[in-house]
Amino acid sequence: MSLNLASLRQEIDQLDHKLIALLNERAQISLDIGTAKRQGSDPQEDENTHVYIPGREKQVFEKIAKLNPGPLPNENLHAIYREIMSASIALQKDVMVAYLGPIGSFSHDASMKRFGDSVQYASQGTIADVFEAVERGRCQYGVVPFENSIAGSVVPTLDKFVKSKVKIRAETYLPVHHYLLSNATTESIRRVYSHPVALAQCQTFLNSHLKGIELVPCASTSEAAQLASKEKFAAAICNRVCSEIYGLDVLHADIEDQQDNTTRFFIISDAWDGPSASDKTLLMFTVDHRLPGALCDGLKVFKDHNLNLTKIDSRPSLLKPWHYVFFVECAGVHGASEVMGKVIEELQKYCLDVKIVGTYPDQRPQDLGS
Repeated sequence: MSLNLASLRQEIDQLDHKLIALLNERAQISLDIGTAKRQGSDPQEDENTHVYIPGREKQVFEKIAKLNPGPLPNENLHAIYREIMSASIALQKDVMVAYLGPIGSFSHDASMKRFGDSVQYASQGTIADVFEAVERGRCQYGVVPFENSIAGSVVPTLDKFVKSKVKIRAETYLPVHHYLLSNATTESIRRVYSHPVALAQCQTFLNSHLKGIELVPCASTSEAAQLASKEKFAAAICNRVCSEIYGLDVLHADIEDQQDNTTRFFIISDAWDGPSASDKTLLMFTVDHRLPGALCDGLKVFKDHNLNLTKIDSRPSLLKPWHYVFFVECAGVHGASEVMGKVIEELQKYCLDVKIVGTYPDQRPQDLGS
Protein backbone atom coordinates (compact mmCIF):
# COMPACT_ATOMS: atom_id res chain seq x y z
CA MET A 1 0.00 0.00 0.00
CA SER A 2 1.50 3.34 -1.12
CA LEU A 3 1.76 6.27 1.29
CA ASN A 4 0.10 9.56 0.40
CA LEU A 5 2.49 12.41 1.23
CA ALA A 6 -0.20 15.09 1.35
CA SER A 7 -2.36 12.97 3.64
CA LEU A 8 0.56 12.26 5.98
CA ARG A 9 1.41 15.96 6.21
CA GLN A 10 -2.22 16.70 7.02
CA GLU A 11 -2.04 14.16 9.87
CA ILE A 12 1.10 15.92 11.16
CA ASP A 13 -0.73 19.27 11.08
CA GLN A 14 -3.66 17.83 13.04
CA LEU A 15 -1.30 16.33 15.62
CA ASP A 16 0.49 19.68 15.97
CA HIS A 17 -2.85 21.34 16.82
CA LYS A 18 -3.43 18.72 19.53
CA LEU A 19 0.14 19.01 20.85
CA ILE A 20 -0.09 22.79 21.17
CA ALA A 21 -3.39 22.50 23.04
CA LEU A 22 -1.98 19.83 25.37
CA LEU A 23 1.25 21.74 25.99
CA ASN A 24 -0.68 24.85 26.96
CA GLU A 25 -3.00 22.79 29.13
CA ARG A 26 0.05 21.35 30.90
CA ALA A 27 1.54 24.84 31.25
CA GLN A 28 -1.67 26.14 32.85
CA ILE A 29 -1.62 23.31 35.39
CA SER A 30 2.01 24.18 36.11
CA LEU A 31 0.94 27.78 36.79
CA ASP A 32 -1.81 26.48 39.10
CA ILE A 33 0.80 24.44 40.97
CA GLY A 34 2.86 27.61 41.44
CA THR A 35 -0.21 29.42 42.80
CA ALA A 36 -0.94 26.53 45.17
CA LYS A 37 2.66 26.67 46.47
CA ARG A 38 2.39 30.39 47.17
CA GLN A 39 -0.97 30.02 48.91
CA GLY A 40 0.48 27.40 51.21
CA SER A 41 3.54 29.44 52.20
CA ASP A 42 4.22 32.47 54.35
CA PRO A 43 3.74 35.58 52.11
CA GLN A 44 7.02 36.96 53.43
CA GLU A 45 8.78 33.81 52.17
CA ASP A 46 7.10 33.82 48.77
CA GLU A 47 10.29 34.83 46.97
CA ASN A 48 12.04 31.76 48.40
CA THR A 49 9.42 29.31 47.09
CA HIS A 50 11.35 26.90 44.90
CA VAL A 51 10.11 26.08 41.41
CA TYR A 52 12.97 23.70 40.65
CA ILE A 53 12.10 20.38 42.33
CA PRO A 54 14.78 17.80 41.43
CA GLY A 55 12.95 14.85 42.99
CA ARG A 56 9.84 15.54 40.91
CA GLU A 57 11.98 16.10 37.82
CA LYS A 58 13.60 12.70 38.29
CA GLN A 59 10.16 11.08 38.60
CA VAL A 60 9.01 12.65 35.33
CA PHE A 61 12.07 11.49 33.40
CA GLU A 62 11.75 7.95 34.77
CA LYS A 63 8.02 7.92 33.95
CA ILE A 64 8.41 9.00 30.32
CA ALA A 65 11.15 6.40 29.80
CA LYS A 66 8.78 3.65 31.02
CA LEU A 67 5.84 4.98 28.96
CA ASN A 68 7.86 5.41 25.75
CA PRO A 69 6.90 2.80 23.10
CA GLY A 70 9.19 4.32 20.42
CA PRO A 71 10.25 5.08 17.76
CA LEU A 72 11.61 8.16 19.60
CA PRO A 73 14.68 7.16 21.69
CA ASN A 74 14.47 7.93 25.41
CA GLU A 75 17.24 10.52 25.18
CA ASN A 76 15.21 12.48 22.59
CA LEU A 77 12.11 12.43 24.78
CA HIS A 78 14.28 13.50 27.72
CA ALA A 79 15.49 16.53 25.75
CA ILE A 80 11.93 17.46 24.74
CA TYR A 81 10.64 17.20 28.30
CA ARG A 82 13.65 19.11 29.58
CA GLU A 83 12.47 22.11 27.56
CA ILE A 84 8.82 21.60 28.51
CA MET A 85 9.77 21.69 32.21
CA SER A 86 12.15 24.60 31.64
CA ALA A 87 9.28 26.60 30.12
CA SER A 88 7.03 25.65 33.05
CA ILE A 89 9.65 26.82 35.56
CA ALA A 90 10.00 30.15 33.72
CA LEU A 91 6.21 30.61 33.68
CA GLN A 92 5.98 30.16 37.45
CA LYS A 93 8.88 32.43 38.37
CA ASP A 94 11.83 34.36 36.95
CA VAL A 95 14.78 32.07 37.59
CA MET A 96 18.46 33.02 37.34
CA VAL A 97 21.16 30.33 37.30
CA ALA A 98 24.82 31.16 38.00
CA TYR A 99 27.58 29.11 36.37
CA LEU A 100 31.33 29.25 35.84
CA GLY A 101 31.68 30.98 32.49
CA PRO A 102 32.06 32.35 30.03
CA ILE A 103 29.44 30.85 27.73
CA GLY A 104 30.52 27.52 26.26
CA SER A 105 32.18 26.16 29.41
CA PHE A 106 31.42 22.66 30.64
CA SER A 107 29.62 24.28 33.59
CA HIS A 108 27.44 26.19 31.11
CA ASP A 109 26.74 22.94 29.25
CA ALA A 110 25.78 21.18 32.51
CA SER A 111 23.54 24.12 33.46
CA MET A 112 21.70 24.06 30.12
CA LYS A 113 21.20 20.30 30.29
CA ARG A 114 19.73 20.65 33.77
CA PHE A 115 17.63 23.84 33.47
CA GLY A 116 16.93 24.12 29.72
CA ASP A 117 16.68 27.19 27.52
CA SER A 118 13.81 29.09 29.13
CA VAL A 119 15.49 30.26 32.35
CA GLN A 120 18.07 33.05 32.61
CA TYR A 121 21.79 32.43 33.08
CA ALA A 122 24.50 34.51 34.74
CA SER A 123 28.11 33.81 33.79
CA GLN A 124 30.58 34.06 36.69
CA GLY A 125 34.35 34.43 36.63
CA THR A 126 35.17 31.92 39.37
CA ILE A 127 33.57 29.13 41.38
CA ALA A 128 33.65 31.45 44.40
CA ASP A 129 31.62 33.97 42.38
CA VAL A 130 28.95 31.31 41.71
CA PHE A 131 28.62 30.69 45.46
CA GLU A 132 28.45 34.42 46.16
CA ALA A 133 25.73 34.96 43.54
CA VAL A 134 23.54 32.39 45.31
CA GLU A 135 24.47 33.54 48.83
CA ARG A 136 23.55 37.14 48.07
CA GLY A 137 20.30 36.17 46.33
CA ARG A 138 21.28 37.48 42.89
CA CYS A 139 20.67 33.97 41.52
CA GLN A 140 18.29 31.32 42.85
CA TYR A 141 20.56 28.48 41.75
CA GLY A 142 24.21 27.89 40.94
CA VAL A 143 25.97 25.07 39.12
CA VAL A 144 29.46 24.14 40.33
CA PRO A 145 31.80 21.26 39.38
CA PHE A 146 32.36 18.89 42.31
CA GLU A 147 34.48 16.03 41.02
CA ASN A 148 35.85 14.52 37.84
CA SER A 149 36.15 10.78 37.26
CA ILE A 150 39.81 11.19 36.27
CA ALA A 151 41.10 14.34 38.00
CA GLY A 152 39.22 13.81 41.27
CA SER A 153 37.71 16.46 43.53
CA VAL A 154 37.39 20.11 42.51
CA VAL A 155 39.23 21.81 45.37
CA PRO A 156 37.75 25.35 45.03
CA THR A 157 34.25 23.88 45.37
CA LEU A 158 35.15 21.89 48.49
CA ASP A 159 36.82 24.94 50.03
CA LYS A 160 33.73 27.09 49.49
CA PHE A 161 31.49 24.51 51.16
CA VAL A 162 33.62 24.77 54.31
CA LYS A 163 32.39 28.32 55.04
CA SER A 164 29.36 28.82 52.81
CA LYS A 165 25.75 28.49 53.98
CA VAL A 166 24.43 27.35 50.58
CA LYS A 167 22.87 23.91 50.27
CA ILE A 168 23.27 21.22 47.64
CA ARG A 169 19.88 20.73 45.98
CA ALA A 170 20.72 18.33 43.14
CA GLU A 171 23.53 16.62 41.26
CA THR A 172 24.08 16.15 37.53
CA TYR A 173 26.66 14.28 35.49
CA LEU A 174 28.23 15.47 32.24
CA PRO A 175 30.38 13.33 29.90
CA VAL A 176 33.47 15.40 29.06
CA HIS A 177 35.15 15.32 25.65
CA HIS A 178 37.93 17.68 24.69
CA TYR A 179 38.51 19.28 21.27
CA LEU A 180 41.44 21.21 19.87
CA LEU A 181 40.03 24.39 18.32
CA SER A 182 41.94 27.01 16.35
CA ASN A 183 41.86 29.10 13.20
CA ALA A 184 45.44 28.03 12.47
CA THR A 185 46.76 24.69 11.27
CA THR A 186 48.05 22.20 13.83
CA GLU A 187 51.59 22.67 12.52
CA SER A 188 51.52 26.46 12.97
CA ILE A 189 50.15 26.55 16.53
CA ARG A 190 52.50 28.31 18.97
CA ARG A 191 50.35 28.44 22.12
CA VAL A 192 47.53 26.32 23.60
CA TYR A 193 45.07 27.71 26.15
CA SER A 194 42.91 25.61 28.48
CA HIS A 195 41.92 24.88 32.04
CA PRO A 196 44.74 23.08 33.95
CA VAL A 197 42.61 19.94 34.38
CA ALA A 198 41.85 19.80 30.64
CA LEU A 199 45.55 20.21 29.82
CA ALA A 200 46.40 17.36 32.20
CA GLN A 201 43.73 15.14 30.65
CA CYS A 202 45.14 15.58 27.12
CA GLN A 203 48.85 14.93 27.75
CA THR A 204 49.14 12.02 25.31
CA PHE A 205 47.74 14.09 22.46
CA LEU A 206 49.82 17.15 23.34
CA ASN A 207 53.04 15.12 23.51
CA SER A 208 52.27 13.50 20.16
CA HIS A 209 51.07 16.52 18.18
CA LEU A 210 52.19 19.68 19.99
CA LYS A 211 55.27 18.72 21.97
CA GLY A 212 57.17 21.73 23.31
CA ILE A 213 54.35 24.19 22.55
CA GLU A 214 53.56 26.76 25.27
CA LEU A 215 50.61 25.65 27.43
CA VAL A 216 48.70 28.48 29.11
CA PRO A 217 46.30 27.69 31.99
CA CYS A 218 42.95 29.54 32.14
CA ALA A 219 40.06 29.83 34.59
CA SER A 220 37.80 27.82 32.26
CA THR A 221 37.91 26.06 28.90
CA SER A 222 35.56 28.62 27.36
CA GLU A 223 37.83 31.47 28.48
CA ALA A 224 40.57 29.57 26.65
CA ALA A 225 38.46 29.58 23.49
CA GLN A 226 37.87 33.32 23.87
CA LEU A 227 41.60 33.96 24.07
CA ALA A 228 42.47 31.63 21.20
CA SER A 229 39.92 33.31 18.94
CA LYS A 230 41.85 36.60 19.31
CA GLU A 231 45.31 35.21 18.46
CA LYS A 232 46.49 34.14 15.01
CA PHE A 233 48.55 31.11 16.01
CA ALA A 234 46.79 30.08 19.21
CA ALA A 235 44.56 27.11 20.00
CA ALA A 236 42.25 26.06 22.80
CA ILE A 237 41.32 22.73 24.34
CA CYS A 238 37.65 22.99 25.16
CA ASN A 239 34.05 21.96 24.54
CA ARG A 240 32.97 21.46 20.92
CA VAL A 241 30.23 24.08 21.26
CA CYS A 242 32.97 26.74 21.61
CA SER A 243 33.69 26.23 17.92
CA GLU A 244 30.35 27.84 17.01
CA ILE A 245 30.35 30.43 19.79
CA TYR A 246 33.86 31.79 19.19
CA GLY A 247 34.26 31.06 15.47
CA LEU A 248 37.03 28.46 15.76
CA ASP A 249 37.68 25.42 13.58
CA VAL A 250 37.72 21.90 15.02
CA LEU A 251 41.21 20.55 14.34
CA HIS A 252 41.03 17.38 16.46
CA ALA A 253 38.16 15.71 18.33
CA ASP A 254 38.06 13.57 21.49
CA ILE A 255 41.68 14.22 22.39
CA GLU A 256 41.36 13.28 26.08
CA ASP A 257 43.60 10.45 27.33
CA GLN A 258 40.63 8.46 28.69
CA GLN A 259 37.27 8.35 26.94
CA ASP A 260 35.24 7.56 30.08
CA ASN A 261 35.70 11.10 31.38
CA THR A 262 32.76 12.43 33.41
CA THR A 263 32.32 15.43 35.68
CA ARG A 264 29.77 15.58 38.48
CA PHE A 265 28.21 18.98 39.17
CA PHE A 266 26.16 20.16 42.13
CA ILE A 267 23.18 22.49 41.87
CA ILE A 268 23.36 24.79 44.89
CA SER A 269 20.65 27.00 46.39
CA ASP A 270 19.41 28.21 49.77
CA ALA A 271 17.58 24.95 50.58
CA TRP A 272 17.47 21.30 49.63
CA ASP A 273 14.46 19.40 48.29
CA GLY A 274 12.26 16.90 50.11
CA PRO A 275 12.86 13.13 50.06
CA SER A 276 12.79 11.18 46.79
CA ALA A 277 12.81 7.44 46.12
CA SER A 278 16.62 7.37 46.39
CA ASP A 279 18.73 10.14 47.92
CA LYS A 280 22.30 10.95 48.83
CA THR A 281 23.51 13.16 51.66
CA LEU A 282 26.83 15.00 51.97
CA LEU A 283 28.01 15.78 55.51
CA MET A 284 30.91 17.82 56.77
CA PHE A 285 32.65 17.57 60.15
CA THR A 286 35.93 17.89 62.00
CA VAL A 287 37.34 15.53 64.63
CA ASP A 288 38.99 16.03 67.98
CA HIS A 289 42.52 14.82 67.25
CA ARG A 290 43.15 14.46 70.98
CA LEU A 291 40.87 11.40 70.90
CA PRO A 292 42.66 8.38 69.35
CA GLY A 293 40.60 6.79 66.58
CA ALA A 294 38.00 9.57 66.53
CA LEU A 295 37.74 9.55 62.73
CA CYS A 296 37.52 5.75 62.65
CA ASP A 297 34.78 5.80 65.30
CA GLY A 298 32.91 8.46 63.35
CA LEU A 299 32.99 6.50 60.10
CA LYS A 300 31.83 3.36 61.91
CA VAL A 301 28.56 5.16 62.69
CA PHE A 302 27.65 4.96 59.00
CA LYS A 303 28.42 1.24 58.90
CA ASP A 304 26.35 0.63 62.02
CA HIS A 305 23.36 2.20 60.24
CA ASN A 306 24.02 0.21 57.05
CA LEU A 307 24.79 3.33 55.00
CA ASN A 308 27.09 3.02 52.01
CA LEU A 309 29.74 5.75 51.72
CA THR A 310 30.20 6.93 48.12
CA LYS A 311 32.83 9.63 48.75
CA ILE A 312 35.28 10.66 51.47
CA ASP A 313 37.43 13.78 51.20
CA SER A 314 39.22 16.29 53.40
CA ARG A 315 40.41 19.88 53.24
CA PRO A 316 42.42 22.10 55.61
CA SER A 317 40.04 23.99 57.90
CA LEU A 318 42.23 27.14 57.71
CA LEU A 319 41.54 27.64 61.41
CA LYS A 320 44.89 26.23 62.53
CA PRO A 321 47.69 24.13 60.99
CA TRP A 322 47.00 20.42 60.44
CA HIS A 323 43.33 20.77 61.30
CA TYR A 324 41.05 19.24 58.66
CA VAL A 325 37.43 19.26 57.58
CA PHE A 326 36.12 15.90 56.39
CA PHE A 327 33.44 15.43 53.75
CA VAL A 328 31.46 12.18 53.69
CA GLU A 329 28.74 11.31 51.18
CA CYS A 330 26.37 8.46 51.93
CA ALA A 331 23.76 6.89 49.67
CA GLY A 332 20.23 5.75 50.37
CA VAL A 333 19.26 8.34 52.98
CA HIS A 334 17.74 11.84 53.03
CA GLY A 335 19.10 14.51 55.34
CA ALA A 336 15.74 15.00 57.08
CA SER A 337 15.16 11.28 57.71
CA GLU A 338 15.01 9.66 61.14
CA VAL A 339 18.04 7.54 60.25
CA MET A 340 20.14 10.62 59.44
CA GLY A 341 19.02 12.23 62.68
CA LYS A 342 20.38 9.26 64.61
CA VAL A 343 23.59 9.26 62.56
CA ILE A 344 24.24 12.92 63.39
CA GLU A 345 23.46 12.37 67.05
CA GLU A 346 25.99 9.54 67.24
CA LEU A 347 28.57 11.36 65.12
CA GLN A 348 28.59 14.20 67.62
CA LYS A 349 30.08 11.84 70.21
CA TYR A 350 33.28 11.61 68.15
CA CYS A 351 33.16 14.55 65.75
CA LEU A 352 32.84 18.33 65.96
CA ASP A 353 30.88 20.85 63.86
CA VAL A 354 28.75 18.20 62.15
CA LYS A 355 26.80 19.79 59.29
CA ILE A 356 24.69 18.56 56.38
CA VAL A 357 26.01 20.27 53.27
CA GLY A 358 23.21 18.95 51.09
CA THR A 359 20.78 16.15 50.40
CA TYR A 360 19.67 15.38 46.85
CA PRO A 361 18.20 12.71 44.55
CA ASP A 362 20.71 10.10 43.42
CA GLN A 363 21.07 10.76 39.68
CA ARG A 364 24.21 8.80 38.94
CA PRO A 365 23.79 7.35 35.43
CA GLN A 366 23.49 3.57 35.38
CA ASP A 367 26.32 3.21 32.86
CA LEU A 368 28.71 4.76 35.40
CA GLY A 369 28.14 1.88 37.80
CA SER A 370 27.22 2.06 41.46
